[in-house]
Amino acid sequence: MTFVVTDNCIKCKYTDCVAVCPVDAFFEGPNFLAIDPVICIDCALCVPECPADAIYQDTELPADQIEYLELNEELCAQWPNITELKSAPEDADKWNGVPDKRALLEK
Repeated sequence: MTFVVTDNCIKCKYTDCVAVCPVDAFFEGPNFLAIDPVICIDCALCVPECPADAIYQDTELPADQIEYLELNEELCAQWPNITELKSAPEDADKWNGVPDKRALLEK
């Protein structure tokens, strides 16, 4: 099992989750974070730290977020690993909670 970063992370990209990950399973893109399912140890420490409530266990993904399981795996192979807290984008709070942001994902 693994945890999955979903739609609400797009354009928010808070990194509070990264700071608590004991195995450095997060990878950073231009406006989204992804979790490597091979590295993730299913500890769930990241879930309560996400201000956007964008992280789910793979077995509990909402039906409209299923595509993010494969997308996280794909993006982790392309993006650099992130291991430290960074400032969120200036407009992150404006984007938090905006639905259907998939088209805004920058690869």
